[in-house]
Amino acid sequence: MNVLVYAAGAVGLGIASCLIKAGAKVDIVARKDTVSALKESGLIRTGIFGEFKAYPEQFGAYESLSELSSKDYDFILVCCKSFDTLSSAKDLYSIFGKKDSVIVLFQNGWGNAEIFSNFFQKDLIYNARVITGFERKRPNEVVITVHADDIRIGSIFGADLSKVKDLCNLISRGGIPCALSPHIEKDLWAKMLYNCLLNPLSAILNVPYGKLAEDKHSCEIMNRIAEEIFLVMKKAGYSTYWDSAEEYLDVFYKKLIPPTSAHRSSTLQDIEKGKRTEIDSLTGQVIKIAQSFGLDVPYNRAVFNMVKFLEKQRGAS
Repeated sequence: MNVLVYAAGAVGLGIASCLIKAGAKVDIVARKDTVSALKESGLIRTGIFGEFKAYPEQFGAYESLSELSSKDYDFILVCCKSFDTLSSAKDLYSIFGKKDSVIVLFQNGWGNAEIFSNFFQKDLIYNARVITGFERKRPNEVVITVHADDIRIGSIFGADLSKVKDLCNLISRGGIPCALSPHIEKDLWAKMLYNCLLNPLSAILNVPYGKLAEDKHSCEIMNRIAEEIFLVMKKAGYSTYWDSAEEYLDVFYKKLIPPTSAHRSSTLQDIEKGKRTEIDSLTGQVIKIAQSFGLDVPYNRAVFNMVKFLEKQRGAS
């Protein structure tokens, strides 16, 4: 099976390591420093699912899609940051738009599939919901820090799930449990809740997830954020696995935070590195949807504005 991993940040490297370990033929498109490190030293994965090293001859590493124009892929895994979704869709379409590769979006946030549907057939577009913590220590090394649930892959457009069954099996065989999801919209909104409650505050307060659940003041803010998101979902016609914020928060504090308590959010990691965060596709999407229905979400707006302040102060690019 031929797989292209587009963008090799922490998530891209983590998923690529699984596929290579499971025997897939993998090409990785990444930035120059990452490609150089991969070609020189291979891909290294450590952390809770064990150690694995893929040597340079076991996969391909490229700086540009133009180098791959003659190749065909069964799957193209999009692992870029959500603020690069539009440019990535255009980039991929310019090379693979006439081919029938299945596109799987390993991204945070809401709205990525809709952007890709402007370029690719909807029955070729799938979303992956990931609640696994990845940290990139070096350009070619990823650490899997925490894991709350299986990776889930499905289609918000109702595409045939059998098309991604083999991909799920490969990822699972490579070390990270992965399953098909007939309810991926619910999974994505569950992830939105998880991210929107934890990521902004983790970055603002510079603490891992577990610390936020230990203090009544941070819990109060997260509770109000959850209530606002449920109000927005109800108004917009979206749903998840819980009918109310109260139901979700019970699971959130008892089951979701404990296994990920030591994780430092990707938002915090980006702020520390002076990089742009994905807050626009997380809390920013909640605010955008709320505004379209005339709803006010003051807690979400407050943390959104604080993260944008931190981005500016750190000179985010």
